[in-house]
Amino acid sequence: MSDPPELTRLTPLIAEAASVADESDLGRVLRTLALEAKAATQASYVALGIIGEHGWLSEFIYDGISPEQADLIGHPPTGRGVLGTVIRENRSMVVESISQHSDSVGFPPNHPPMTNFLGVPVTVGDDAFGNLYLTNKEGGFNDDDVVVVEALSRIAGAAVQTARLQTRLSRVAVVEDRQRIARDLHDSVIQDLFAVGLSLQGLSLRLTDDEIGGLLTESIDTLDDSVNTLRRYVFELKDVSQPAVGLDERLQVMVARMGSAYPVRVRLTLDYTESGELDDDIVLLATEALSNALRHSQAQSVEITLTRDDQSVILRVIDDGVGFEASESVHGMGLANMTARAKTLGGSVELRSSESGTVVEARLPVRRAVSSG
Repeated sequence: MSDPPELTRLTPLIAEAASVADESDLGRVLRTLALEAKAATQASYVALGIIGEHGWLSEFIYDGISPEQADLIGHPPTGRGVLGTVIRENRSMVVESISQHSDSVGFPPNHPPMTNFLGVPVTVGDDAFGNLYLTNKEGGFNDDDVVVVEALSRIAGAAVQTARLQTRLSRVAVVEDRQRIARDLHDSVIQDLFAVGLSLQGLSLRLTDDEIGGLLTESIDTLDDSVNTLRRYVFELKDVSQPAVGLDERLQVMVARMGSAYPVRVRLTLDYTESGELDDDIVLLATEALSNALRHSQAQSVEITLTRDDQSVILRVIDDGVGFEASESVHGMGLANMTARAKTLGGSVELRSSESGTVVEARLPVRRAVSSG
């Protein structure tokens, strides 16, 4: 695949998708994503079809056909033929010749000729939102094209989910509904953005182009930052009048959710479970350290321990992965955020790595960890 400089916009596109403010903003982001797919694959035509309540395409964002051509063609596609196949089967499709495909129904009068085809579904959670279509690439679409367009479709899904939550939040009184908002942020946006990050990571492993793979990795790091920011909002929104969930339960839920997404054994050992002012900080530090281990270490197992001595609560995240050289850059792994958080609390973070694995150790002062009264 030839070098596509447009893909350097992948990172800011993810940032935009994670911060969509309203429906008009969403439309702009979706159109940008469609144009990015067209430029990256060097296709002649692109369309992002939006599925309506009836299950057929209700809206088309397109490029490559002039407004005059569109007027001559008349009504946009509704999702019959090969487009309908992508909708029904909800999977990516590459077709060498549209006219030769068994589901083809032909083109209406005045429609430009279209030959090869790449279609990718756009989903929001488990729900189908639309499909991203590209046609007429010289030489045909290849595996790297599929990977890149799938990445862009996942970003589109994240933008839709963010816009939907923003709309819901604008309709409620924040002060009266803090607990529900926190739950929605955690159960919908955070989990979906985390799933997008996992999908992007899986896609990067399938790429044959190292440069594009590197860009995807940078984009995953940007998405991780957005997820961590949202997690902090959740902690700030929680209603102190509600019964508190214990530190041990919060850590167990976090490990179960994150560990299930990777073929890695994750063990949690808690010798200290007393809830206090530092619960949120402990969970955030554990989350960032576990995310790093799962994504970067190539480990077969990860162990999380929480203990205490006379002076500190001690969090350790230990993996048996490949480690890294001390001189290597670890920018983007969240370590700077972890160190800054611990330092603010009067604690510290230490990183030890070798060929046999990595240990992240955070120490937080006991006096801040024990609940008052």
